[in-house]
Amino acid sequence: MKILVTGSAGFVGKNLVENLKNIRDGKNRTRPLLSVDEIFPYDLDSAPEELDAACADCDFVFNLAGVNRPKDPAEFRAGNFGFASTLLQTLKKHHNTCPVMLSSSIQATLEGRYAGSAYGLSKKDGEELFFRYAAETGAKVLVYRFPNLAGKWIRPNYNSAVGTFCYNVAHDLPLTVNDPSVELELLFIDDLVEEMLDALEGKEHHCEFDGVKTTLRDDGRYCAAPVTHKATLGYIVSCLERFRDQPKTLIMPSIPNGSFEKKLYAMYLSYLPKEKVAFDLKMNCDDRGSFTELLKTVDHGQFSVNISKPGITKGQHWHNSKWEFFIVVKGEALIQERKIGTDEVMEFRVSGKRIQAVHMLPGYTHNIINLSESEDLITLMWASEIFDPEKPDTFSEPV
Repeated sequence: MKILVTGSAGFVGKNLVENLKNIRDGKNRTRPLLSVDEIFPYDLDSAPEELDAACADCDFVFNLAGVNRPKDPAEFRAGNFGFASTLLQTLKKHHNTCPVMLSSSIQATLEGRYAGSAYGLSKKDGEELFFRYAAETGAKVLVYRFPNLAGKWIRPNYNSAVGTFCYNVAHDLPLTVNDPSVELELLFIDDLVEEMLDALEGKEHHCEFDGVKTTLRDDGRYCAAPVTHKATLGYIVSCLERFRDQPKTLIMPSIPNGSFEKKLYAMYLSYLPKEKVAFDLKMNCDDRGSFTELLKTVDHGQFSVNISKPGITKGQHWHNSKWEFFIVVKGEALIQERKIGTDEVMEFRVSGKRIQAVHMLPGYTHNIINLSESEDLITLMWASEIFDPEKPDTFSEPV
């Protein structure tokens, strides 16, 4: 399949083109039925001849070109209607009736706060142009009305409040939120790209609109990405502040698969300046070695790394309800555990050459002994809860 992408240097275009390359080059194997043979990227800097050649040869068109922040409102129509006309006329010239996708906007509903919007009117005109083209030529036309877009590479201080928030928080710049209760509907770019790949496979999702509300319907005139998220500006800012503080608190907030928080965190990280990409961890050092907390989670405990010098024994304590995993990744060690009130000792000889996870059982005092006379022992440790100095649940007792 040969694919033309107009507006290829923009936010959506760049993400789409890079993901099409992954399929073309065999790096993404999640779409076994989709074959991408050639990609024709086209943008403002491209020569008109490139558009003509691509329209003659392409099997699918993603029309992502458009204007959303012009100096003169008259540019809306030129950018959102004028180029679309050129594109469709060029396809007609070559008798190419391949499917064509149009990126429109929820503002084209002209409902509520979008009533009378010059941008919305230009997008609505573009939509009708495409629908007329479909009626005239029989070509398949897919018109998507996007809500607020979000995700990596979106330009801050341009047309994305969330992009601006992410950039400012990552760079320690002030935020201005006039009304924290304002709710946004967000479509993250990776969900949009998956929908566009669905469209290439003929599995696009159709919809209709009740005002600005999207209702998925198999017979809908329009198309939509099925996964969006709603969040208030206040909640978005509170999430970003927790993400910003993570290198200090070490607490990773809950980020379930597919959740808004997980996608927002990924977006936030894409704006980090170089000086924040790496950060120091507090090493608690003594003559036995060191102990360093790595990561704390809201509801899944914490991770640490323990370094023991040759011949050193660490631990010698027990817990009522807390439990742990010890995982030796370098060196040779003996782990011992004894149930409180008994004399029987369980022993586990472990090595970084054969990595195992050993439970530290509740109610069992335990230790770990570096058996080497010359090398440090490195052990990853997971505990079922974040250490609380006010309630440590840790009691000294030799094995």
